[in-house]
Amino acid sequence: MREFYDVCVRAHFSAAHFLKDYEGNCARLHGHNWDVEAFVRCEKLNELGLAVDFRDVKSALKQILEDFDHKNLNDLPMFRNQNPSSENLARILYKLLGKKLNTEEVRVSKIRVSETPDTAVFYWEE
Repeated sequence: MREFYDVCVRAHFSAAHFLKDYEGNCARLHGHNWDVEAFVRCEKLNELGLAVDFRDVKSALKQILEDFDHKNLNDLPMFRNQNPSSENLARILYKLLGKKLNTEEVRVSKIRVSETPDTAVFYWEE
């Protein structure tokens, strides 16, 4: 049986967005305090007994989220041809964080994005 460790780090940012072609309140510009959780997976612990250093994951996630914080997400190039939905945001964050953290031993396993305390979306690849 294979064993895995998923390290989870949470971060937050504030940003506005609207959903083009959506019928409802979200079609208008509005803001959220977004909650992001990054899950990073590995199979082996290092010599210190760590899967991955929380500080490394926090730092990488913080650097990425600085580009989203206090922005209108619709104005960002990555959302030029797609809505800045939680789903699309989760996929983009997954790929950006993977570029920073993925190695032979460590991989981003999933991202959770939440616009409100009562809603969330997970994104992962198999």
